[in-house]
Amino acid sequence: MAEVKREVFGRMPSEEGGGEVEKFVLQSDSVRVEILSLGCIIAALETRGRDGRFADIVLGFDTLEGYMSKHPFFGAVVGRVANRIAKGRFVMDGKEYQLFLNNGPNSLHGGARGFDKVLWSPQVIPNGVCFFRLSPDGEEGYPGELKVWVTYTLNGSELAINYRAQSSKTTPVNLTNHAYFNLAGQGSPDIYDHEISIAADSYLPVDDTKIPTGEVAAVQGTGFDLRQPVELGKHLRKFHLDGFDHNFCLLPGRARRLVARARHPPTGRTMEVHSTQPGLQFYTGNNLDGSLKGKGAATYPKHSAFCLETQHWPDAVNQPHFPSTLLLPGEEYDHTTWFCFSTA
Repeated sequence: MAEVKREVFGRMPSEEGGGEVEKFVLQSDSVRVEILSLGCIIAALETRGRDGRFADIVLGFDTLEGYMSKHPFFGAVVGRVANRIAKGRFVMDGKEYQLFLNNGPNSLHGGARGFDKVLWSPQVIPNGVCFFRLSPDGEEGYPGELKVWVTYTLNGSELAINYRAQSSKTTPVNLTNHAYFNLAGQGSPDIYDHEISIAADSYLPVDDTKIPTGEVAAVQGTGFDLRQPVELGKHLRKFHLDGFDHNFCLLPGRARRLVARARHPPTGRTMEVHSTQPGLQFYTGNNLDGSLKGKGAATYPKHSAFCLETQHWPDAVNQPHFPSTLLLPGEEYDHTTWFCFSTA
């Protein structure tokens, strides 16, 4: 059983409605996680190393002010559609929808005020907390009133995140959590000594605005072949890569399966990611530049964290041969991702 505590974390600015932001602390013998009612943000995640000591392994801020300022979605649930939609535009049932452009020529992670920037309604449950929000019809340009539930539960060394949604109209939905990990501990300067593996035979090449070209390319013989563990720094140098920000195409099917594994040999911290989702966006913090002051006055330079975002494939609403992100009335979006922590 995990212990669940709740406390006040801060209050939203008056121009944002002035609502109270709560923090929920889930704690087992081996894992401690802090989650905010703002954006369902994972604000801290502490796990043990080989020496038995706890370290916080996610990037973030000590105060609400940090999260209210511009930041790269640290720890947040992003939606209504995670990742990029080309030109912020899609056509559905003969009608064109135009979204806010917040990533060059594209729409990213739900638009100007996505799910990461709003207050959710929390309910404490056994071993966790369930957050709910009603996204109004037309919010950020998306059709349909969308009911969304995001549930965090902690069982021993396993943190589960379940995403459910129901819509009054056909709408694209793609939900994920955007936690930035560094298994050496947040504030460590880079992730080059991490070992990463991803269980994917193919990936999506992208154009210069990070939109998939439409090709589903085999990883075999390329720098994207992460089916066996690679030491990240050596791998980036070997293949002359600036980093990863790509979708890896997971085995089809809705069953829980192991999709990725990260290990930090110096501390022994290991994280396995299991999911029901069809894709995994692997991002190596390429746009972090050290300008943000994080927890404990830490700075976060380039490649100081990585994200393993389980989700549907980017721009799927415009690429009919990709797994569909469309949610129809009467249907339910229901996906779960599990993060399993150990030492090795």
